[in-house]
Amino acid sequence: MTKNALIIHEGGWEALGEAASEIRRLVFIEEQRVPLAEEWDGRDGDSRHFLALLDGAPVGTARLLPDAHIGRVAVLAEARESGIGAALMAAAIETARRERYPDVELAAQTHALAFYERLGFIAFGNEFLDAGIPHRNMRLDLRKP
Repeated sequence: MTKNALIIHEGGWEALGEAASEIRRLVFIEEQRVPLAEEWDGRDGDSRHFLALLDGAPVGTARLLPDAHIGRVAVLAEARESGIGAALMAAAIETARRERYPDVELAAQTHALAFYERLGFIAFGNEFLDAGIPHRNMRLDLRKP
């Protein structure tokens, strides 16, 4: 049995936006019913984007905003539970370290809290609704090894 080839590309919206948009449309808009206006927030042009390719096919995406927030982490349903989300997060965190951010934050859907906790993130603040979905804010201190 051969292992599938996973590659993470980092780049701007111009290069990765078409594939990232389709993944986000499928995961957030169709699957999770996030309203269009909330998904397309106008911040993609200022962000670093990460695109996961599995055997050459786009299967996941994430972005790192200039204020050190990681967001729009999405993996297609058929590719979940295979380490793609963790690989996307590792790439975003490495970029944040390279940019010398002291920490990174994200707003995690509550069903994904354990995933982010395994990566070292710590939840803070109260639960809140974003696009009708329960979330918690989380932070990872990048000054720790």
